Parts: sequence; C-alpha cells; structure tokens
Amino acid sequence: MLSLALRGMRTRWVTFVGSFLALALGVGIVATTGMALAATFDAPRHGPERFAAASVVVRGEDRLRVRTPIGVRTRELTSPRSVPAELSAALAGLGPTVEDRTFSVSVGDARPDGDGEGTVGHPWPVAAATPYRLAAGRAPVTAGEIVVTARDGSDVRTGDRITVATGAGTTRRTVVGTVRPAGFETAVFFTAAEAARISPEIDAVVVDADPAAVRALVGREDRMTVLTGDDRRRADPDPDRDAEALVSVNALLGTAAGITAFVSVFVVASTFSFAVAQRRREFGLLRTAGATPGQVRRMVYAEAVVIGVLASAAGCRLGVLGAPRLASWMVGEGIAPRWFAIGDQNWPLYTAFWTGLAVALAGAVAASRRAGRVGPAEALRESAVDSGSMPLSRVLPGAAVLLTGAVLLVLALVQDPGSLLKRKTYVTQPMLFIVGFALFAPVLVRPVIRLLTWLPAQLPGATGVLARENASTGLRRTSAVAAPVIVTVALAASLMGTTATLDEARATEARTQVTADFVVMADDEGGALPPQFVERARRIPGAVVSVSRSTSVTVLEEGTALVTSEARAVDPADAAAVSALPVVAGSLAGLDDDSIVVNEEWMTTTVGERVGVWLADGRKVTLRVAAVLSTGTGNNGVYVTPRNAGGAAADRVDVKVIEDTRRSAVGAQLATAGRVTGAEVATRAGWLAADHRQSGGNTRLGLLMILLIALVYTGIALANTQVMATADRVRDLAVLRLAGATKAQVLRLVGVEALVVVAVGAVLGGAVAALNLLGVRTALGRLDVHSAVVAPWGTIGSVVAVSALLSVVFAVLPASLALRTRPVELAGTRE
Repeated sequence: MLSLALRGMRTRWVTFVGSFLALALGVGIVATTGMALAATFDAPRHGPERFAAASVVVRGEDRLRVRTPIGVRTRELTSPRSVPAELSAALAGLGPTVEDRTFSVSVGDARPDGDGEGTVGHPWPVAAATPYRLAAGRAPVTAGEIVVTARDGSDVRTGDRITVATGAGTTRRTVVGTVRPAGFETAVFFTAAEAARISPEIDAVVVDADPAAVRALVGREDRMTVLTGDDRRRADPDPDRDAEALVSVNALLGTAAGITAFVSVFVVASTFSFAVAQRRREFGLLRTAGATPGQVRRMVYAEAVVIGVLASAAGCRLGVLGAPRLASWMVGEGIAPRWFAIGDQNWPLYTAFWTGLAVALAGAVAASRRAGRVGPAEALRESAVDSGSMPLSRVLPGAAVLLTGAVLLVLALVQDPGSLLKRKTYVTQPMLFIVGFALFAPVLVRPVIRLLTWLPAQLPGATGVLARENASTGLRRTSAVAAPVIVTVALAASLMGTTATLDEARATEARTQVTADFVVMADDEGGALPPQFVERARRIPGAVVSVSRSTSVTVLEEGTALVTSEARAVDPADAAAVSALPVVAGSLAGLDDDSIVVNEEWMTTTVGERVGVWLADGRKVTLRVAAVLSTGTGNNGVYVTPRNAGGAAADRVDVKVIEDTRRSAVGAQLATAGRVTGAEVATRAGWLAADHRQSGGNTRLGLLMILLIALVYTGIALANTQVMATADRVRDLAVLRLAGATKAQVLRLVGVEALVVVAVGAVLGGAVAALNLLGVRTALGRLDVHSAVVAPWGTIGSVVAVSALLSVVFAVLPASLALRTRPVELAGTRE
C-alpha cells in the first residue's frame, strides 16, 4: 500500500502539493504563535534596582494579607501608607538615614531621558542608595537647581533653564547636573529641603543600621515593613512591571494562538477532505480491480502520514523562522515590551507537529471511510454529481456543535450577559457556529447558490445558468473553496464588529454619564493634578467643580477570594452635578464617609447592608451600601468619599458651567489655570473623543494582528484550494470547448463561478457574524446599554474583495494554462 500510495502521489502531484502547502502553512502559523505565547510565561527576574545600594529600606506595607480557611491571600495595595515623621526620627537614632520622596513632575521644555510612563521627582541625597551617579555637573544646592537623567547627546544639558511643574507649582529651574538613566524611571532630583516642601509625606527611609534593630523598632508601627536583600525590589517603581507587561501580551497571543490554530485546523481538514473526495473515481477503479475497503483506507492513511510528517516538519521550520519576526514586529508596534524575545522552549514545536499530523489523518478519515464503503460501480457513478445529502456521521456532529453554540449563547444572555462582552467569549463563540455551518454546508450551499444566481441566470447568455449548475452539482468542490471564505468573513466581521460595537457602547455610556462641560485629568496613569490648579478651578465663579481621586477597594468574596475593584473618591454633591450615574438602587446623595457605592457585580448589592472592605492603604473598614450602579459594559466602578481614598491625590477635575452665558469665561479661566500649572484642559467633546481612541486603540491593533495572520493563511489556502479544484475540472472545460464555447467564454464562466463560490462563503460567514453580533447587542440591552451594532463594512468589503480576487485569479490562471492543450486531448485524459 505504501508503494501504491507513493505512485499515486506522483501521478496526482497537484492535489498533494496543495495539501502539503495547506498543512505546512497551518503548522507554521500554530508553531509561530505557540512559540511567541511560550515566551510570555516567564518575565525577566530583576534584583533590587532603585535601592540596590541600600542596606535597609523602611516603607509602608504594600501588600494586603488576609487569612482565609484555605490559606493567606494577598493583594497589592495601590496607596501604601507613608512613613510617619516620628518613625523616621526614631530610625535616625539607629544609624544614618535618608528620607525618600517620590512625586510627579512635568517638564515643559525638554523631557529628560529615561524610562517609565512619566517623570518623577526625588531628593538628591537618596541618590547615594540608588544606581544614579553624576555624569556631568554637580549636585543641587539651592531650591532652583535640579539634576536630571540624560543620555549622551540629550536635549537637556547642564546650565539649561527649563520649566518644571510639580504639585507645588510651576517654575523655571537650572539643570546643574546629569545622571545616566537607570532603566526603570525618568527622574528629576531636587535638594532635600525642596523635595520635602513639594511632597511633605515620606515614602521611604533608607537606614544604615542592623536590620534586626530596625525590625524591632518598626514592628510597633501599623502597616509598616522593613525591606532587606532581594525584598528591596518591592520599593522599585512598579517592581512587577515586566510580569504585568506580559499579561496583555499573553492574553493577546493566547487569543492569536487559539484563533490561528482553529483556522489552520479548519482549513487543513477541509482541504484534506476535499483532496480525498476528488479521488472517488480512482477508488472505484481500485475496488473494481479487487482492492478491499480496508486496503483503500490504508492507502489513504499512508498518503496522509507521508504528507503529514513532511508538511508538519516544514511547518515547524517555518515557525522557527517566523516567531522571532513576529516578536520583533510586536515590539516595534508597542504591543510587547522592548525586551520581549522568543525563548528556547521546544514544546510549541512538538505541539504543532503532532497537531498537524493528527489533522492530516483526521481530514482523510471521513472521506476515505465513505469511499471504502461504496461499491465499485457506485463509486464511478457518484463521481459525476454530488447528491447534497448528508450522512448521519455529519448530521449528528453538526447538530451537536450548533446546538452547543446556541445553548451557550442563550445561557450567557440569561445568567451573565456581561460574559459575552469579554474577549475570551466573543473570540471563541464564532468558532462553534463556523464549524456547525461548515458541517451543514452540503445542505446550505445549494439554496444559497440558487438565491445568489437567480438574477444572473435570468440574463441573456448561458454563463449565469452554467455557473449556477456547476456550483450546485459540485457541492464538495464548492464547499471546499468556500470554507476559507466562511472562516475569514466570519472571524473578521465577528471580531472587528464586536470590538467596534463595544467601543461605541462604552462611548455611549461616557456620553450619557459625563455631563461636565470640561474635564481635566493627570497626564500619566497614577499621576496627580497640581494642587494649585485645583485651588484655582474651585475659585472660578459660575461653575461646579468636582475633584476626584483614583483609588481601589478590596473585598473578600465567599470567604476565600480577595477581589480588588477600581474606585473613585468623590464629593457626592459635586459628583451629582457633573455626572449622571446609572443608579439602580439607593442614591448617590446618600454617600458619606461611612458608606460606599457599588455595582451589580458585587456580592453585596442591598442598599443599607454593611460590607467589610480594605482601602487602598490597607485599612479595613465596614461601610454601608448607599447605592448600587448597573454593571453596564464593565466601566461602572465603585465610589467612596475622599476620606476613604487611602491618601490618593486628586487626578481628575470635572467642571460644570451653571449658566451657558458663562461657558466662554469659565473655559478661558480654566485654560489660564492650566497653562500656569501645567494641567491640560479638555472640553467634554474633546475628552470623549480622546478617551474613545485610547480605549479602543490597543485592542483594535491586537485584533488586527491576529486577523492579519489568519487572513494571510486563509488567502493562501483559498488560492491553493482553487488551483486544486480547477485542475480537477480540465475535462469539463474541454467538453465546453468541444461544444462550441470559445476559450474566452470558458474562462469567463470559470471566473463567474469563482465569484459565486466566494459570494456563498461570504453569505454563510456573514450569517455567523450576524448571530454573534446579535448576541452582543442583546447582552448590551440586558445590561441597560442602548447603542447600535457597528458593522465593520470596510473590513468585510476588503476581505470579500481580496477573496474574490484570489479566487478568480487562481481559478482562471490554471484553467487558461490547461486550455492551451487541444480540447480533444484534454477530453481524452484520465484522472
């Protein structure tokens, strides 16, 4: 059987080359995304960075530890407690100490070199405990002098006068020295006295003393910790930044790996099934010559093993070459951190290889068993026209997959509509419907063809009628060519349509909830607005000013799980004037220092009930539920008063003009205050537009990356399948030529038929996408978010246009080459 299989492969090399390419590319994509995903599992491990030269560091406890029946649970605190001045003075009695302060800085003329999202300020004396050393100039001596991080050739040099904005105001300061960037922040150093004036609170104290003595002293203080050795890295700026940077990359690549694996398996299985189905006449001849059904099946399995092994090996090689390029592209686009690179993990290659071989065998099993079951004469007869009937072995899986998809969709809508808005759900949901529609293709394709070709068939000439009949009678060929189009259109429309719909829903929520005329936010995440701006804004006549702070609260759910929720600290009266929150129970006016506003996702949603929470600085308090907000798209967070903000600084100001006649005057005064203090003032419309762009940009770019990988593969698979299908029809084309059709007429027929098949795939793929978008729209309605579905017509049009172009070109081109041979010779050839 192996020798017979090899001879058959040489004879039908076009079919086997097509199967080889489909499988090799599919394995290559799975290996590429798998290796990139494996590189996200381990972040680089750093030792202490900022306080690498310190022996002991004392700071507020940055971790919440709660004992539960199943062990101690921990969570990071967003606002650790500052070091009390009394404790700092007591530590000075044990040995030399340096007080560290960290505060937000904005440089107006030329930003110093460095890393991190924003620029921070420190007192110069603490530099001795850090990697910073003077590269040029001297240390600051007076309040108006600073030292900045700068690389060689930097725009900032010693002697420069630059504008520096801090919480204490905006002034011109002189750069008297520079230090090399340390790789974890962009820093500006002030004198110790000036840093204390700008930021009175002490963030950490560096102590040169016996750690045991320090612990004995600090142990009497609440929520303080002593860091030595490797634990000093907890005092670094965002010590888990590398691991956190990989979270989104891991989620993106996990999604990419799942989608590309699905697309690869789907297309490869379809291609292999079609390749075997093309050979039913050959199987009939083998049965006539005395081959048993088992021998036919073993021959097909042998061919699948040979192709599977060779193509999987080639695909793994493609993965080895492609993974570093994918990682490099992600770094260049800002999707992954700049240090991201492919590691030496080999398990993705093994996974891709065995997956490819398994898919090759699985794709050959169903068709070969069907070919082995029919008798010799029946097999020869059957090769002419596809009946369109479906065996029970196809009906049952197809019905099971579609029913599973429908049941999961309905259950999600009834029990947890918010789950349909999560990426993991709206990415996997279309896959079930795609598989289900593909399994029912033999009964779905023919009615769709009749519908799409009804008008062309009425036009003068035989082209429309012949295209309809050819596509209807060759259902296996039509289904195989349409399969890549189905998966491409369904995924593109579902993913891009869902993200666009969710972006529009969030924008609608923001437009509804934010009623302020002006919005001012801190430049960087975790930053703060200058207190001078807040004070000047409060003094503007004719306006209501709501000052709020980003914070967090943590709750113990079901006695075992610590869940942290983002929160905003507001004054309830001011907040009510600048917003229209979706309150479903209680009232925002009932919020006070002893209460909290929660959303429907919380375990406790009864107004008046008390709930124990930990604030951002680690304090545990018991608060009364004052109001409950609807869940919405997930952005309706928790609200507390400033007293329960855990020491967080103001990072947002919303301004509502009381009288429209005062709008211009208020806007001018806000703009002036912003220029003086370094705060950026935005109108409501400008803020909504910027927020909408920011929320959708990274998600959209990541999905475009996933779709690009999938679309390139499906495009190649479409061209490949079309070549296989056209090569199998040369005798049919020759008969048309002998019947009197010109070469141009035959090629035109081939092109029209290719367009019909693409249209069939687009309709079925569009139906899958419509089901998913309908589910998303229904979920939004159940969450009281009323916004329209956004159909990505541009994306759909581009995908269909490219698919149509590829299908026509790779159908007409091999047909044109085949028709160079005399029709009589082509009609006399045997398969």
